[in-house]
Amino acid sequence: MNIRNRSVNVRTLDSGLGVGKRTGNGITVKSQKELDRMMEAGSITGLTLLKLRDSIAAGMTTADMDAIAEREIRALGGIPAFKGYRGFPATLCISINEEIVHGIPGGRAIKELDIVGLDLGAIVDGMYGDSALTVSVGEPQQVVREQMDTGRAALFAGIAQVRAGNRIGDVSAAVQAEIERRGNYGIVREYVGHGIGRNLHEEPQVPNFGSAGRGPLLRPGMAIAIEPMVNLGTNATRVLDDDWTVVTADGMPSVHFEHTVIVTEGEPVVSTKVE
Repeated sequence: MNIRNRSVNVRTLDSGLGVGKRTGNGITVKSQKELDRMMEAGSITGLTLLKLRDSIAAGMTTADMDAIAEREIRALGGIPAFKGYRGFPATLCISINEEIVHGIPGGRAIKELDIVGLDLGAIVDGMYGDSALTVSVGEPQQVVREQMDTGRAALFAGIAQVRAGNRIGDVSAAVQAEIERRGNYGIVREYVGHGIGRNLHEEPQVPNFGSAGRGPLLRPGMAIAIEPMVNLGTNATRVLDDDWTVVTADGMPSVHFEHTVIVTEGEPVVSTKVE
């Protein structure tokens, strides 16, 4: 893939200086130049995740995976988005089994049948990409396979609602409905998706639950990160003593999927989807 040939054409509120503008509620509408850089950052993010997906194996440590992530992002011309963000010490958030998000890489060995969430971002010329997926090391149990399928399907149900004229609540409601249609899962509520652009986290928040027709209006040039977190048990969470790693309160496994999505006049464009 030629990363620099990916682009998206959107009529936006361009200031004429290649810089987007803020709407009245603090949401940024990106310029064409900014969106092109976001496409590059998204490509690097997506390709790095695929490299990690194809590299993971029992016996590797979470630090091994982090090293691959940083090496790949830099080799592709990006800057790791998470490293140093609010003090986070690594390139990759890697969360295993009952860990939901924000797991810190270290000496932990990955085991056969572990469920591993991989979450990372890249920066290109000040613009961000952010994506996550969950993989099984070896063939998962049927109940876990269905849970992973649910998380992935919920993500794409939300993406389908990213259309100019819709509202954030349409995205949130679609994610929630897809999860609930597939089983009695816990939908994490304390941690949500978000706007993205010149910052990793921007307005608006994008919950994985909500009511259609509510919330901020989607306009061409906006970009959001949608990220369902689906627990096999309840939706209750707690944070470990490292002040980063979020786990399920009942110890049941969780899965996490995420893409960065750009609003256009037509179909949504997923900057981090590379296959």
